[in-house]
Amino acid sequence: MDYYLIKGGRKLKGEVKISGAKNAALPIIVASLLADGETVLSNVPDLKDIRTIIKVIEYLGAETDFDAGKNTLKIKVKNIKNGEMPYDLVKTMRASVYVMGPLLARLGEADVSLPGGCAIGERPVDIHLSGFEAMGAVIELEHGNIKARAKKMKPCEFTMRQVSVGATANLIMGAVLTSGKTVFENCAMEPDIVDLGEFLIKMGADIKGLGTERIVIEGVKKLNPVEYSIMPDRIEAGTFILAGAITRGEVKIKSCIPEHIKSLTDILEESGFEISTGKNWVEIKDGKKVTGFLTKTLPYPGFPTDLQAPLMSLATTIPGISVIIETIFENRFTHAAELRRMGANITIEGNSAITKGVKKLSSAPVMMSDLRAGAALVVAALAAEGETEIRRIYHSDRGYEKLTEKLSALGADIKRVEGGTF
Repeated sequence: MDYYLIKGGRKLKGEVKISGAKNAALPIIVASLLADGETVLSNVPDLKDIRTIIKVIEYLGAETDFDAGKNTLKIKVKNIKNGEMPYDLVKTMRASVYVMGPLLARLGEADVSLPGGCAIGERPVDIHLSGFEAMGAVIELEHGNIKARAKKMKPCEFTMRQVSVGATANLIMGAVLTSGKTVFENCAMEPDIVDLGEFLIKMGADIKGLGTERIVIEGVKKLNPVEYSIMPDRIEAGTFILAGAITRGEVKIKSCIPEHIKSLTDILEESGFEISTGKNWVEIKDGKKVTGFLTKTLPYPGFPTDLQAPLMSLATTIPGISVIIETIFENRFTHAAELRRMGANITIEGNSAITKGVKKLSSAPVMMSDLRAGAALVVAALAAEGETEIRRIYHSDRGYEKLTEKLSALGADIKRVEGGTF
């Protein structure tokens, strides 16, 4: 397996362009199944998860042409079929469950294997299923597979028991072709949901309330294929800002939406870093005196759980005490043990991580346990003394496009080494 070798201690400096948002692109690609004809998507990141979801929609009958160099994906939809996708195709990615919405909307049936994904705790799909049942679907679970049938999808009013980005996206896709008025309460307000909604509106859907807890959908008879550009990835943007912060460098991220990472930049400013923003860029510089912080992960517009891990890496290098409270997922502190191997002083108490800054992190062989924990190890290695070896980097391939190239352009000493015995 490939691994990273990172020689830390270099201050990152320069500009980096942010790629398209993975978590917006995945449901948008699936939503293309709702309209016959050719949809053209631009700013699609070349990631492992993107290539997996492309295989998923191809399995269902779509024809695709992905130009990775230009980040453009063409999707031709003509004859969509339901079919129980092979577990090997969906086991690595939770977004495969997104096909339920379009399949139920168009065919009245969907057979989907229970999805896999990152090992960051229980992420049940029961909210998806309860929502579809409220819309008239009959659902059975057999041998690890979801079988959903609906003679006719019906409008409903449904309140999600907790905020779920995945369920919000899936249920919106299931409702846009359902005749009548459907109301979803306690919806996710993440930018990824807004981007999906705006894509569907451009296709002809009638959706109101995007970016709020209440989304109202008036079903339409037909949607049309369109051209659409995926929004920038706020998690990648935040990761590069944190890479600049931990190396005490000067990093400017371009092609981003500053408002999307305001919860992060607010923390960094309060901690003492210098933050500048423009219409589509954010820049970070080291402050005269940086101090510890207190934050907790929350649904948008709160601090994102996907940036919790790399923020903890930064906390290990800041003088004083920092506290991060994780409220979204259990088991999302797996990176803490690996950071301790690098000399970090981290204590876990329930869903709180208490970090006392150290003078220097040191290099050590470490291992990624999931996508965002992997980002934490990369960020930490950039500041550590010596050469850090990071294993299981296939996790980072799921969410960061051209990571080594982008970091190298900022002055990092990072190499991707092919092969290995682990």
